[in-house]
Amino acid sequence: MDTWIRRAFAALTAIVLAASVAACSGQSEDTPSASSTADKDSVITVIAASNQWGSLAKELGGSYVDVTSILNNTSTDAHDYEPTSNDISKFQHAQVAIVNGAGYDEWAVKAAEQSKAIVIDAADEGGKKTGDNPHVWFSSDVRAKTADAITAAYEKIMPEHKAQFQALNEKWQAAEDKLEEQLATVAQADDAMPYAATESVGEYLADDMGLKDVTPKGYKQAAANESEPTPSDIKQFTDLLKKGDAKMLIINSQEPSDMTDQLVSAADSGNVPVVDMTEQMPSNYKGLHEWITEIIDQMQATQKK
Repeated sequence: MDTWIRRAFAALTAIVLAASVAACSGQSEDTPSASSTADKDSVITVIAASNQWGSLAKELGGSYVDVTSILNNTSTDAHDYEPTSNDISKFQHAQVAIVNGAGYDEWAVKAAEQSKAIVIDAADEGGKKTGDNPHVWFSSDVRAKTADAITAAYEKIMPEHKAQFQALNEKWQAAEDKLEEQLATVAQADDAMPYAATESVGEYLADDMGLKDVTPKGYKQAAANESEPTPSDIKQFTDLLKKGDAKMLIINSQEPSDMTDQLVSAADSGNVPVVDMTEQMPSNYKGLHEWITEIIDQMQATQKK
């Protein structure tokens, strides 16, 4: 009798153990491990000095990136920006840091170089240096080269998602090609339309559109050096506008001044259309292409007046 009981107990124990093992086995197949969950949820941490480059970083990374832009509104001047300790900390914790370069955001360049992030300097990518026009996001060539550099950084950090990053890059480059076609159409429609500008914010875009800069040299040099133009420079500029010798005046609304107001008044006297541009991308735009297309449309509208 005791033998029968022992055999029955052993059989029951075996059944329980088998069921337990099966349950554990089923759980390991259906429930991802902690490491696989972390891999699925992980993203590349990206810091951009300004939102025009931050928006590009997001388009090229999609759901695989978490992008923070330090300068993200049109009321902040990048040239004179004083970064906070929190800003610097964001660079220290980033895997990819995107700066404009060419002397535009030296505070960001310094913070990026002191971090362990992969640093992408847009101006450097486009062959620009300190002293050149720093508003390089308006250059087709610089945008395209910077986009490729960003994609390369993502692929280095997450090689397992190379195909996805390549697809996002190709999608972005297709939109860039479409934008360049629009620029070429504008250039063909009105050969070297003369324009003037209070400063260099729109110079690359105007060049891509085939426009001719007739801003008086003395004034242009003073603006580039951030110095005061001479009375002679100012008179030459206002006379140019009043006579209508420039067909468009480009201003930077992030750099308001009495001088700009005076030139806008002269443009009004000469029936010269004024195109208002900003350095940071306004918050109502989703990306660089949408923003730049809107500016091109404004410039095209002036050609029809």
